[in-house]
Amino acid sequence: MTMLKSLQGTIQTVDEAAVAALASALRGGVFTDGSPEYDEGRSLWNAMVDRKPGIVIRAKGTSDVQKAVNFARENGLLIAVRSGGHQIAGHAVAEDALLLDLSHMNSVRVNRAEKTVRVEPGATLGDIDRETQVHGLALPVGINSTTGISGLTLGGGFGWLTRKYGMTIDNLISVDIVTADGKILIASEDENADLFWAIRGGGGNFGVVTSFEFEVHDIGSEVLSGLIVHPIEAAPDLLQAYRKIADTAPDELTVWVVLRKAPPLPFLPEEWHGRPVLVFAACYAGDLAKGEGALAGLRALGEPIADVIGPTPYIGWQSAFDPLLTPGMRNYWKSHDFKGLPEEAVTTLLSAIETLPDPNCEVFIAHVGGAMARVPTESTAYPERASHFIMNVHTRWQNPSGDAACIGWARELFNEMAPYATGSAYINFMPDDEADRVAGVYGANMTKLGQVKARYDPDNLFRVNHNIAPNT
Repeated sequence: MTMLKSLQGTIQTVDEAAVAALASALRGGVFTDGSPEYDEGRSLWNAMVDRKPGIVIRAKGTSDVQKAVNFARENGLLIAVRSGGHQIAGHAVAEDALLLDLSHMNSVRVNRAEKTVRVEPGATLGDIDRETQVHGLALPVGINSTTGISGLTLGGGFGWLTRKYGMTIDNLISVDIVTADGKILIASEDENADLFWAIRGGGGNFGVVTSFEFEVHDIGSEVLSGLIVHPIEAAPDLLQAYRKIADTAPDELTVWVVLRKAPPLPFLPEEWHGRPVLVFAACYAGDLAKGEGALAGLRALGEPIADVIGPTPYIGWQSAFDPLLTPGMRNYWKSHDFKGLPEEAVTTLLSAIETLPDPNCEVFIAHVGGAMARVPTESTAYPERASHFIMNVHTRWQNPSGDAACIGWARELFNEMAPYATGSAYINFMPDDEADRVAGVYGANMTKLGQVKARYDPDNLFRVNHNIAPNT
């Protein structure tokens, strides 16, 4: 007997013969509790999320996705969609739901002549980087190579190349998408343009993307990148100077700020391990000689503990932070957008760093703007183009005994920084307990998003997400 959660939240019996017929029609398969495929399908990056779906459907292609969506709709079942499984909120899995696992749809095909790449939804950023770099090309994506492309793109996508080439969604040409009625559509500027607008920032509310087509860019094989580590005591003066550098930086230069206790990195003297530090993480994507000049001001600041900036293989830089973001740890994030970092905000931030609840916790300030900010606000569903910085309060710890301290610390800092923020946020950084924040985050775009939702998913089949309700 197969028991699955309905769209109304009740548990209902689904005919075994219907499940068996579905399984026989798939290239992938249907898996239940007790099988390795089931556990693989429900496993997520954030160890705080440990949910058991009713069944796992492993998709091997668009046909499998279409059959799974039709099965969920025809039986009134709750459906969750997993691609990379990296989202902090854990929406890829819902208790007792039908879980559609896309992780085995992971091909990446580069068209060097057209400077495009076709990517399936289960591919990771590392998969894409490895294939595009064969040709000296790159797609602007995030900073952790194990992140999945699907969730990253549908929420916006930003990283080291964003200031030069825009967000991931700004490089999206088209998608193939299975909508709630089981249709397979193409969405682009020329075809189903309203749907194309909505998926660029609106998350997984509008269907299941089975293929992404992106523009990619010539960057060569190396970037000028690395870390500059300073004592936290120097942070007030350093951050004042940093604001000026960020405001005048060329698009090729991106400098993020990380505030945390120093991990045992091999280039740091042992006496600094575990002590609070300020880290500048910098990347210049362009001519290396020009990069030396662009970074000179940052490297001249203060008396750093370590400066390890130099020519770096792009693939290496893209995976440099992976060791600090491995799966299996408990994670809780809170995020704000900022147009600037006034002195009061910096004071508040540094005061919180004095009480970090765990050595793995950190706050990072992502430096954005540039090409991202030159895209008209109304062009995509992504709500905030004017922000110059995106803050992620990233608490990370090993044991459930640390839940209260780490979550409480993140929420308190989030509240204290709110007066300096724009009110929007990066949807991919929002935890599961911020459902009441979604409308405010999308701002003026929320009405149109609800209208597009009503057209393509009027019954809100795709609701296991930061949900946008249909608005007729």
